[in-house]
Amino acid sequence: MEYRQLGRSGLRVPALSFGTGTFGGKGPLFSAWGTSDAAEARRLIDICIEAGLTLFDTADVYSAGASEEILGEAIRGRRGNVLISTKTGLPMGDGPRDWGASRDRLIRAVEDALRRLGTDHIDLLQLHAFDASTPTEEVMGTLDLLIRAGKIRYAGVSNYPGWQVMKAQALADQHGWPRLVAHQVYYSLIGRAYEADLMPLAADQGVGALVWSPLGWGRLTGKIGRDRPLPEGSRLHETEQFAPPVEAELLYRVIDELEAIAAETGKTVPQIAINWLLRRPTVSSVIIGARNEEQLRQNLGAVGWALTPEQIARLDAASDALPPYPHTPYRQQEGFARLSPALV
Repeated sequence: MEYRQLGRSGLRVPALSFGTGTFGGKGPLFSAWGTSDAAEARRLIDICIEAGLTLFDTADVYSAGASEEILGEAIRGRRGNVLISTKTGLPMGDGPRDWGASRDRLIRAVEDALRRLGTDHIDLLQLHAFDASTPTEEVMGTLDLLIRAGKIRYAGVSNYPGWQVMKAQALADQHGWPRLVAHQVYYSLIGRAYEADLMPLAADQGVGALVWSPLGWGRLTGKIGRDRPLPEGSRLHETEQFAPPVEAELLYRVIDELEAIAAETGKTVPQIAINWLLRRPTVSSVIIGARNEEQLRQNLGAVGWALTPEQIARLDAASDALPPYPHTPYRQQEGFARLSPALV
């Protein structure tokens, strides 16, 4: 397993990390993702650790806390061998104090997460969504407090607008607080909007990308194709309403190229899609998920080899789409998309 720096921090993370949204299976969304109990989770984590994958990502909102509880139970006795990333900020109840990133909410959320995980610290805490109702000074000051208290080691965000990431970094510099080192983002061959604004920001500010849904919400698993409709048992039937949108022609164009490269390399469609992401600027780790051992072992096969420059160029071309305004006019500027590998 390759290890990389998490953004411009001293924390080294595996190129692949494991998302535990499949643990617990509570609620309409997460029950469709997976229903792994503690015994199943322990087996999956065993396989991950054997492969050198030691970063496990969860969130308080995953199965209403059950994902954190199962993860904590599954790693019991080997906490020192793994890294835990969790997220908070989305609603955990209907009360006014049950959501957001206020000082009150963050402190309580961290204490609750530590209890569920059965640990005394969280390696990486990420704010799950931007809270416009709480001043950024309060958010960053609270993260500083939690880091100084030893309850979290590093801080990041997830699904944040670029201007808020930059504002947070500026305030951290102004007050001498720890900077954000990670941004958990949606990024895939059928969803490259990250590249337009957030990727250049990440390169400039030393923020490592932790990529969620690298297979485009299950659309790049190899089960869907131009002449192959969605299988009857696919989770997309139940979860597509939550998925990032994609145009059908873009999807099929990408799948066509993935299948062609799969035939050339002997690798699977998911392995190729993940390997492409691992070569992108600012990507520190790609979060893979699995409902069973077979899926996990297949996804772990995305590392240890490399696509050729020609194959990467073909995937780049097949997945290319115009970025949103105001970035479109700058597409033709030489070097705009050629970020230095030193900034990854």
